[in-house]
Amino acid sequence: MGPLEGTRIIEMAGIGPAPFCAMLLADLGADVIRVERRGGGDDTFHHSPKYDLLNRNKRHVALDLKSQDDLGALLRLVDKADVLIEGFRPGVMEKIGAGPDVCIVRNPRLVYGRMTGWGQNGPLRMAAGHDLNYIALSGALAAIGHKDGPPVVPLNLVGDFGGGSMYLAMGVLAAMAHARKSGIGQVVDCAMVDGAASLMTPFHARSQAGTWIETRGENLLDGGAPFYSVYETEDGKHVSLAALEPRFYREFLRLTGLDSETLPEQYDRAGWPLLRERFRSLFSGRTREEWCELLEGTDCCFAPVLTMSESRQHPHMRARQSYLGVDGVEAPAPAPRFSETPGTIRSLPQEIRIDIEQALSEWGLA
Repeated sequence: MGPLEGTRIIEMAGIGPAPFCAMLLADLGADVIRVERRGGGDDTFHHSPKYDLLNRNKRHVALDLKSQDDLGALLRLVDKADVLIEGFRPGVMEKIGAGPDVCIVRNPRLVYGRMTGWGQNGPLRMAAGHDLNYIALSGALAAIGHKDGPPVVPLNLVGDFGGGSMYLAMGVLAAMAHARKSGIGQVVDCAMVDGAASLMTPFHARSQAGTWIETRGENLLDGGAPFYSVYETEDGKHVSLAALEPRFYREFLRLTGLDSETLPEQYDRAGWPLLRERFRSLFSGRTREEWCELLEGTDCCFAPVLTMSESRQHPHMRARQSYLGVDGVEAPAPAPRFSETPGTIRSLPQEIRIDIEQALSEWGLA
């Protein structure tokens, strides 16, 4: 069942980072009850429920929290919960009557995880926003993109899921460890703008130390270095090269035959334009598959740029069972992996719907 077997979590239904956080914890064995709005829906993208992978390994109950009976039932679940996760704007749970001021009084050991974009305080706390806005304010967005182009949108990985879900999961687990030791619960205020800024820690450090140029596409890790970049192949596909360390770079030159040419030194920035043009010419001369045959699995730090469907079929990903087929849906496997208590996919999205009476009974409540 995973390392979190026996942990009880209430997830207040929403979209994006809060459900993903709850999915991560459910994958690791937690018993997650997702509280949905009775008669409502929150499927922004209008696809079949079986593709709502963020809702796997959860059970679902529907409540009308404007009803005192249903609110009372929710609060009784709170009495037995280890964690409550919500992703509403500040004040919404208080307005419902289930804010931390109510819940932690009822259950002093409760970890109350709050996911927002801007945080529970600050001048922007009540403003609407999305991942793109949060990573823009944190300095992350401005650092991603080509030298002569605008910032590039990195999906919603940096704000929603990296700076949001992952940080909330870490915060919840840390607060649970404290609660089990001390008997004292607490609020975990997870703001995506904070998490995105935290992810940028090494770059803020390098910027202030003078070793990072605040211009896109001019640095080692932002595509500025020709040996840490993406190149188009003869068939219009792409490959990635990340030969940062000199020994890996030398291996790349050896395998491609470039070591016989007179080229600028690896870290001579003045020579990077010439290196980039030479690498572009090199990679455009063969197909992606041909480059894989030559370079994949070597120490030159190479990988093909795959689509999601291609990734699911790659031999390495298949060997590690990085994707699991469940009822015709290919789903990323639970991560990370545990030697003694592996995570599992126990149920499909929307597969287990229960009524509130059953939920209360299973948590030991009449």
